Amino acid sequence: MADMQIVVASKNVEPQYVEMLVPLYSYGCERKVKKTLSHLKGIYSVTVDYNQQKVTVWGICNKYDVLATMRTKRKEARFWKPEDNIEMEDDNQASTTHSLPPKDSKKPSLALMMARSLSLKAWKMVFTRSYSF
Repeated sequence: MADMQIVVASKNVEPQYVEMLVPLYSYGCERKVKKTLSHLKGIYSVTVDYNQQKVTVWGICNKYDVLATMRTKRKEARFWKPEDNIEMEDDNQASTTHSLPPKDSKKPSLALMMARSLSLKAWKMVFTRSYSF
């Protein structure tokens, strides 16, 4: 994901703040978020506020790429400001209308795929009889 950073090549590139609302369930999540975002190119600092569930990123970066990287770890992540989320939803709706799969595609069920992937040893473990009452 680090190769997604696109910065306009000009003389006056200034760092920006990107604020996101990210659900954090533990302090381990906080460390995971910091580690994920600190490896991106152009990021100077990552601040995580566990009580507000807020992540602030400061650096020369594209805010949509930062959010996409954050969503690899936390799917419910969104921008702190609601108007930024509306812009992103409009972009996503425009791109998803073109790439819908055909409805008559035949895919095997998940149970069938799991049954095909079991080895003989796993089958024996599934179908062993237990005589303990």
